[in-house]
Amino acid sequence: MQPLPDGLIFIVDDDASVREALAWLLRSRRLQSEHFASAEAFEARLAAEPTPPSYLQPRCLLLDVRMPGTSGLVLFDRLVAASRLDTMPVIFLTGHADVPTAVDLVKRGAFDFCEKPFSDNALVDRIEHALVASAQAIEQVRARQTIAARVAELTERERYVMQLVVEGLPNKLIADKLSISVRTVEVHRARVFDKMDVKSAVELANLLRTN
Repeated sequence: MQPLPDGLIFIVDDDASVREALAWLLRSRRLQSEHFASAEAFEARLAAEPTPPSYLQPRCLLLDVRMPGTSGLVLFDRLVAASRLDTMPVIFLTGHADVPTAVDLVKRGAFDFCEKPFSDNALVDRIEHALVASAQAIEQVRARQTIAARVAELTERERYVMQLVVEGLPNKLIADKLSISVRTVEVHRARVFDKMDVKSAVELANLLRTN
């Protein structure tokens, strides 16, 4: 596995002893954590974050399936609806009776589940993998935002030229299509490459394909 990013683990469980045990375990492995006694408290924590996902540190959520008030299942559905699972993978903490439910949740996008009482080593291993997945997802968000910012700097004509370049049209056909000179197309093309920070039409097409 690649080097572990500097991440944050959220613990949401109504059982204080579970929260304390998990926090101690994570501290012993030099992992930072925050814990919450309810889904409501955790949602308030998320709502207070002023920054978009790309500026967050890698994180994952350890979530109890059954809790008073808003259950882990309901919270999970809200996280799915908010498209948070990629940047914040969810690992469910479940009792034996809830294992079938947890398996279904994994099929719906949860990162994994650990049955109580869980193995410390197995749980930390899954957490570390979840943090790596979070870091990768956040990096993808950052990349998409960077590309979007570059595109926003293009003029309307440059965007149109970029579209035709990506479609594979040579400068002569682009010039004919836009009723401009080939030299003007070359200037637009050079500006597009410069603003998008690419060296070729192939590199430009690959860049936009990943966005």
